[in-house]
Amino acid sequence: MPGIAAIANTYNSPNYVGELFGLTPTDTPFLSSIGGLTGGRRANAIVHTWTVYDLRPPDPARQRLEGADAPPAETRIRGQDRNVLEIHQETVGVTYTRQATQNMFAGTGAANPNAAAIGGSNAVAVEMDWQTRQALVQIARDVELTFLTGIYQEPTTNSTARKTRGILDATRTNVITNATAKPLTEAMVIDLLQKVWENGGIQVSETATLMCNAWQKRQLTTEFVTKKNYQEATRNVGGVAVTTIETDFGRLNIMLNRYMPTDVVQVVSLDQCAPVLLESPGKGFLFSEPLAKTGSTDRAQIYGEIGLEYGPEIAHGKITGLATAPVGGGT
Repeated sequence: MPGIAAIANTYNSPNYVGELFGLTPTDTPFLSSIGGLTGGRRANAIVHTWTVYDLRPPDPARQRLEGADAPPAETRIRGQDRNVLEIHQETVGVTYTRQATQNMFAGTGAANPNAAAIGGSNAVAVEMDWQTRQALVQIARDVELTFLTGIYQEPTTNSTARKTRGILDATRTNVITNATAKPLTEAMVIDLLQKVWENGGIQVSETATLMCNAWQKRQLTTEFVTKKNYQEATRNVGGVAVTTIETDFGRLNIMLNRYMPTDVVQVVSLDQCAPVLLESPGKGFLFSEPLAKTGSTDRAQIYGEIGLEYGPEIAHGKITGLATAPVGGGT
């Protein structure tokens, strides 16, 4: 089966005839829906900050007397949240010989001896370009995972890598935690949505999203579609196709995400989230550049610094400790 090698040469990276199919899923729904590797906001430092503030509760006794003196001053206080940008860096390399032999094909492996002369063309026109594209796809997958499950790490020296805080770690206020594994229920979801809504989240229906892995997606479908005899609908959020469900707090997206922990359902106000990119002068973000020659091989590095801006964390929520398989022999 295919695998990974260091430098591509004529032995570990042979050419084949026919259409090229990927074996590994490349979807990154969370990252794609909030801007991807080409959207988002620009940073000017390795620490990215944003400001938050609140308003006082509405007061039913705020009325003033005619001719009264001005009331005491009341000033709103601002606060700050932050995240760090992490470095993603990959290297690809292809030998001179490998680049010169794009029309040298490996055997088909077929039992029929005449199959060696099978007609067709190489699906990879330029090996270095193809390897670079795959490195970019892999970086996107890495960023997707860290935007979900990343644990904040801001080192004081360069002996430790920076790590951006993911949406799961950022969500601290609106949390429902099951001490022992319990099946997901409609009541759990509605309770969480209420917490998030009361704290100002999921105000924009088009971006209010429940994000989960495969098993919890099945449970959400059972609770909000099958049991209620609803017809499942779909819509598009930032280029990502999602299904929708009707709840007491509006129509919410369900984003199926293979990188989410299987025992968690995350509520995300996508309108509050964005990738934050640090651009290198004259190069931009996530650029490829050739490395110094060390022999008869071309090598290039792909480099970029990126972090997650998640806005006010009270705009999000999560349920943890959910059952990840049928309980009591159910289906």
